Amino acid sequence: MLFGSKRVIGIDLGSSSIKLIELESSGRGFNLVSFGVTSTPTDSIANGQINDTGMLANSIQSLLKETKSKCTKAVTGMWGSAIIIKKISIPKVDSKILQETIRFEAEQYIPFEISSVALTHVALESKSSPDTMDVLVVAAKSDQLLQYVEAITMSQLKCSIVDANSIALANCFELNYGKIKNETIALMNFGAEITNFVVLHNGELVFCRDIGVGGNNFTNEISRVMNISTAEAENFKLSSSAGVGVPDEVHSIINSESERMVDEIKNSFDFFSASNNGLTISRVFFSGGGSHISTLIQQIAIVLGVTFEKMDPFKKIKVNTKKFNLNYLEKISTIAPIAMGLASREANKS
Repeated sequence: MLFGSKRVIGIDLGSSSIKLIELESSGRGFNLVSFGVTSTPTDSIANGQINDTGMLANSIQSLLKETKSKCTKAVTGMWGSAIIIKKISIPKVDSKILQETIRFEAEQYIPFEISSVALTHVALESKSSPDTMDVLVVAAKSDQLLQYVEAITMSQLKCSIVDANSIALANCFELNYGKIKNETIALMNFGAEITNFVVLHNGELVFCRDIGVGGNNFTNEISRVMNISTAEAENFKLSSSAGVGVPDEVHSIINSESERMVDEIKNSFDFFSASNNGLTISRVFFSGGGSHISTLIQQIAIVLGVTFEKMDPFKKIKVNTKKFNLNYLEKISTIAPIAMGLASREANKS
């Protein structure tokens, strides 16, 4: 078996943890080969901006040893302020000048110098009028893109693709649930620093936004109000989420911060609806470590009036239960979707 052509590693470089998934593709689908997770070195990546490629590379290498992976091909994803994803409408043009037209039109939507970004696009089936076409434009800061590539290559891996985490989330959903027609569905991944918010309409990705709230907001607020260390605050937050006894003040802070987070999320839902002809989201599939925060999902569901369902990234993945027991898969399921989406994109081409 040519493992190099059949196996791919997806690496989710989060600000709190690094997740690694190795998949093997076959004509009958995907097999889970390995999974690993480790804490992200302090200050090595923040808001999607990599500050220390060396520390990230060392952590990735440790994960490769831990999972005993021999695969050399990897895919990673960008997030936060390092990348922008925007749906725009442009005049219908010949394919020969499409890229040039998109670059010209995108300039008004991108808050960076156009010469400093790497630009790609995805053509959408929807269209605003007969004379236009809708495209999803993905713009990444070139210097940050190179930092992501460097973090992977310094780990002795070949970086075959740098994707966007939000798009990887959509890929993971489609892999496991298919393209759902006649419905508008949101995907939300609650991370440490940001929450990925993705909308699929008739199975097509139509909206992406990284909302600047996440699990760290709760930790930082507990630390500030109670005048304790970040580590102590994180422990209180996790204990509260697990139902372990904590001071009443912790619950009060978490409830207050949840209300603020719900407001931010509602604003993004309202913005989506206003900018997409009043489309209404009917269901939300959620994931991410931040989704474990006590009562957060329930509060968001009540305010938005939308059903929330936990995303299962292993729903259509073949798993050797002698190697991965069901309790372990359940435990890692909330933090695996983005790494799964990254690995499945490239592995599907093998």
